[in-house]
Amino acid sequence: MILRDVLLFDRGETREGSIRVDADTGQILAVGDVDADADADESVVSLPGRTVLPGLVDAHVHFSLSGEVSVEEVVGMSDAELALVEARNARRTLESGVTGVRAMGARDIDPVLKRAVDSGDVPGPRMVANCRSITITGGHGHHLGREIDGPDDARKAVREQKKQGAEFIKFMTTGGVTTPGSDPDAVAMTDEELHAIVDEAHRRGVHAATHAHGGEGVKAAVAAGVDTVEHGTFLDDEAIEMLVDEDVTLVPTLSAPYHIIRNTEMATEESARKTRDVYERHIDSFRRAVEAGVRIAGGTDAGTPFNAHGSNATEVSFMAEYGMSEAEAIRAMTETAADAIGLEGAGTLETGTHADLVVVDGDPTDDVTLLNNPEAVLKGGELVAGSLPDAE
Repeated sequence: MILRDVLLFDRGETREGSIRVDADTGQILAVGDVDADADADESVVSLPGRTVLPGLVDAHVHFSLSGEVSVEEVVGMSDAELALVEARNARRTLESGVTGVRAMGARDIDPVLKRAVDSGDVPGPRMVANCRSITITGGHGHHLGREIDGPDDARKAVREQKKQGAEFIKFMTTGGVTTPGSDPDAVAMTDEELHAIVDEAHRRGVHAATHAHGGEGVKAAVAAGVDTVEHGTFLDDEAIEMLVDEDVTLVPTLSAPYHIIRNTEMATEESARKTRDVYERHIDSFRRAVEAGVRIAGGTDAGTPFNAHGSNATEVSFMAEYGMSEAEAIRAMTETAADAIGLEGAGTLETGTHADLVVVDGDPTDDVTLLNNPEAVLKGGELVAGSLPDAE
């Protein structure tokens, strides 16, 4: 199939042209001026006024969560119930135009879901999957995580996650907003535990991602060699400088506090109080990180309170509103996110990559909200949501 008369967005730039995709191989075959050599049996679809861009890549989702106010609702589910929840959330995410994700884990279900998606048994985006997040005893996310005490236990926890199929390791350097009794601004792990986790992850050939709100926690994690920092809510100048110097990617998850702050009457009293303290400081940290040249990858934290799966594209709007250009924000949630999470063949319109595409009516570099309502979503060259005009 050839999609022609379109505006192509790739690597932060737009140009007019056409794109050929092959549903048999699931790949992009050619990009540019490809109409002239169309095969006799090849369908050609004209899309004037539309933009074709790579499917969005969300670097931080929780398929096990569905916007619940309290994680205890999820803790009480059986593995079978939670697997069905994850499958539903994966489908909603794909249909919204997100064709790739990093699933941040809960119990050991994400790798199972990934295998089901890869085999075609369950509709969903391409996944980089985790098992359980590593946290201190009683720390943030302990309900669904692997609690540790000491560096030896930390190494064992990494090995356990890898054994269960984890493709990266996530750990909680600081406290969090949604765990009672946990302080987002306080460092939870010791330096020895942090170094043990990151070192063991790298020894096992996977990258390390850390939940870290406070600046001291970010600095400790970067010093330990972490690959991505999630949230980065209270960044000071030194933390920002370290992120730049060590080329560590920041996944700001601006969507998470946005949704809680607008639903404080339904949130728990503690979550609402913490979020009010977090919100403006988070935006300021993000702005300063962008200005300093920190590498940014788009991620929503979808599944956290009131943060629904399928509304992932709003993260692009937040990044554009708070410091990035529209093109930079889209690139952060396509190419940069795919690269940061190790999702090969995604995030660009290069020949030979996955034919994972989003079609929108208009130019999203003028109006990023167009991404909230794509006309069509293709994964591997096959239409999975929306519609395309009839072929010529």
